[in-house]
Amino acid sequence: MATVQQHVETVLRVIHSGSPSIGSNANTDLIHRSWRRCATEHALDPAMRPDVRIETNSRLRECRQQVEEHLHVARAGMEQLYKHVSDLGYVLLLTDAEGVTLDFIGNDTWDAPLRRAGLALGANWNEVHAGTNGIGTCIAEQSTVICDREDHFYIGHIGLSCTSTPLYDPDGAFMGALDVSALSSPDRRESLHLARHLTVLHARMIEDANFIRQFRAHWILRLGTVGPLVDVCGELMLAVDRDGRIVGANSGARQQLRLLESLHTRDAARAQLVGNHLTGVFGTRIDDIWRLTKGTSHDSRGVVTTWDGQGYHASMIAPKTAPRLHVPDAGDAPRNPMQDSALSRLSGGDPRMDQLLERAARLVDKPVSIFLQGETGTGKEVLARALHDASRRAERPFVAVNCAAIPESLIESELFGYAPGTFTGARSKGMKGLIQRSDGGTLFLDEIGDMPLPLQTRLLRVLAEREVLPLGADEPVRVDLNVVAASHRDLRRQIVAGTFREDLYYRLCGATLALPALRERGDKAFLIERILEMEAQAMGVRAEIDPRAVAVLLRHEWPGNIRELRNALCYALSIADGATVRVDHLPQEVFEADGSIVPATATVIPFPREPAAGTDERGELLEVLRRNRWNISEAARDLGACRATVYRRMKRLDIVSPTQTD
Repeated sequence: MATVQQHVETVLRVIHSGSPSIGSNANTDLIHRSWRRCATEHALDPAMRPDVRIETNSRLRECRQQVEEHLHVARAGMEQLYKHVSDLGYVLLLTDAEGVTLDFIGNDTWDAPLRRAGLALGANWNEVHAGTNGIGTCIAEQSTVICDREDHFYIGHIGLSCTSTPLYDPDGAFMGALDVSALSSPDRRESLHLARHLTVLHARMIEDANFIRQFRAHWILRLGTVGPLVDVCGELMLAVDRDGRIVGANSGARQQLRLLESLHTRDAARAQLVGNHLTGVFGTRIDDIWRLTKGTSHDSRGVVTTWDGQGYHASMIAPKTAPRLHVPDAGDAPRNPMQDSALSRLSGGDPRMDQLLERAARLVDKPVSIFLQGETGTGKEVLARALHDASRRAERPFVAVNCAAIPESLIESELFGYAPGTFTGARSKGMKGLIQRSDGGTLFLDEIGDMPLPLQTRLLRVLAEREVLPLGADEPVRVDLNVVAASHRDLRRQIVAGTFREDLYYRLCGATLALPALRERGDKAFLIERILEMEAQAMGVRAEIDPRAVAVLLRHEWPGNIRELRNALCYALSIADGATVRVDHLPQEVFEADGSIVPATATVIPFPREPAAGTDERGELLEVLRRNRWNISEAARDLGACRATVYRRMKRLDIVSPTQTD
């Protein structure tokens, strides 16, 4: 490897020469053009060692959302590629058109050095920031490039080895780059060429899979030079409508096919393929092309010829339409998930909740993962179930998993299941895990932030490959998954702390719905009425409540949110025993915390040492609090009072806990 000084001198010499080095190849030409851009256009200095720019979580989330529909297919392709290159010490990066890393696969044991080198989620490898590198130069040139060691512009990157190839979306727009990188260059140069070949191959596979997915409602004409393989790996693909008009073309077709009118001009008019008829590309009779749809692609009519004389073996993929559970009449209105009672009945007019539910309705049946954020007890599982009930999966299972409630020793077998004979004393026929039981329906992962790290890795693989491997089994089981996750924790802080996987976070958080706390909602009266009716019906009693009791409930802060409200109403209905719920039927901590109403029939536990006149009431309470190290529950127990009473006295006496934060 060249010394730092030698590298800087080489870069500057090429920059000032203004022309490619003698005997350089196409890849070297790309590198040298990039060096000149870095110096003349971006004003970079090759002697510098700048840190790789890491985008914020919000910026990364925005970048991912723009290409969310293509990321699932890209991840599957990356998983396959990684199987071929992991033993060679490579990691994989997928970036957008600006160079921001949207997805990453690597060895967890190298996590720290990889992050220091910028081989991580959120890293921005655009040439403007990072100088010449595999990703940035691939994006600038929109060409496959190997950037090995001294090919990099900055001296801080000359230990890296990178191979990148461009990715295009199904409409032909540049989407980003697929990159294979290593912290150090492989010992053998042949490894670089193998990495280049595999990267290009899998990038085309990702593009073609996305192409077929996007144009699944159209006929797709596959063309190839090897007849027996054209059905499975057509090099060129055209999507056509029933009239034979081209509505889409993959990268191979855009690069190689030309219209008749462009054969004698400089402009190949490849961009004009879309919108033209098949007859503008092929000299073969259109009737012979359509015969391919009859299943005759293996005889002589399975060969088509372009106007410039190039012959291709051809086959047709028929349109795929999703099964419909309901065929509407001509006069039926479009399906609106908000009309479904499961979503519409979750709000009584609170503006913030209405806005959330409107967003939720738009996400129903969309290929976007949903994450529910909110304090404990705000109704995350209720919203998850409502999303399921409003979707086309409503007739399939809804499986809720509380990741914090299952013991760590059991959560793996509960989630993934196990094969027969895996455990001593286990079921002789094995057990289906909760993931497999949700097949075709919705899997709700509550408190996902409490899932152990090793299981996060296994879950990430399930989400990426859509298959689950039960414990002790040899073969994975395919599953049709729709996952909704939830947590009261800030997962981004957990990522920083190293307790939650960043790649799993972005797999689960395609769209975040933040549930407001009950104390912040303006429709508490609606919730009281609705929950009272539901609980009264379940208990077989009358659902009547005194207005004064409603007033107390409306004034309460509800630290336990809707769950606390539900418990309070269940308690009140039980105490009322069929009569109208009054204030004195409410839980003691509710009416005591109110302070404005003390019912005559209520049993209120007073302070056992109520200070006499002239005593230092504030000092006495402070003494109890300090003795219990400001643990309010312990202080309340000492005083024979409830926590709400202690808090109320602290407020009246202007006592603030030293553990309280602003």
